[in-house]
Amino acid sequence: MTNELLWLAMLGLNFGLIILAWYFWGKPGLLVWIAIAGITANLQVSKTVILFGMTATLGNIVYAGSFLATDILSERFGKKCATRGVWIGFFSILAFTVLMQLALLFAPAPSDEMQLHLVALFGLLPRIVLASLAAYLVSQSHDIWAFQFWKKRFPGPLWLRNNLSTGVSQLIDSLVFTLIAFLGVFPAGVMVEIVITTYLFKLVVALLDTPFLYLALALRPQEGASSASGEE
Repeated sequence: MTNELLWLAMLGLNFGLIILAWYFWGKPGLLVWIAIAGITANLQVSKTVILFGMTATLGNIVYAGSFLATDILSERFGKKCATRGVWIGFFSILAFTVLMQLALLFAPAPSDEMQLHLVALFGLLPRIVLASLAAYLVSQSHDIWAFQFWKKRFPGPLWLRNNLSTGVSQLIDSLVFTLIAFLGVFPAGVMVEIVITTYLFKLVVALLDTPFLYLALALRPQEGASSASGEE
């Protein structure tokens, strides 16, 4: 199976798992998923692959898909609930990173075979960690703000506020991460290429999540409907 088919399969699985979490557990299911997505994306991002002739990281699908979860929360429960989900995701990434850095400090047993692999996987540069956390917080916060902004001005078309908020937020994420992580490391042309390629994959995920947003709201049409209007 080619990387492209695997990418599409992972995309479908990612959206499907979000829908299942929402269907079975509602709000708590999505909050848990946001935490899972944050940790998973930061692990997958360490692997690069060739997709459609471009170099990309695997973390783009899971990370970009988390915007679907926050959009469902924002639509059904309001800004405060969606913001709570973002902070839960931020805390999950930070706590996981700190705990794994602490684990690396333990002296391995003579028979241990994992230390070198763990160092390779979790021995992250502080600048990359800072870039990841900053991009996550800024882009997710913008997504929630923009979703509510467009909802107030165009309350009818759900697809419009979903795509406008997520599409711009994904661009902000790519810009913030690239500038913090690679400014002064790569030439300007390379940085522009990184922004464009990462944004294109995230944008595709953002556009494809719209039918799943409609599906999610149809599966649980009443939950949170009365509280969303009153939560700012």
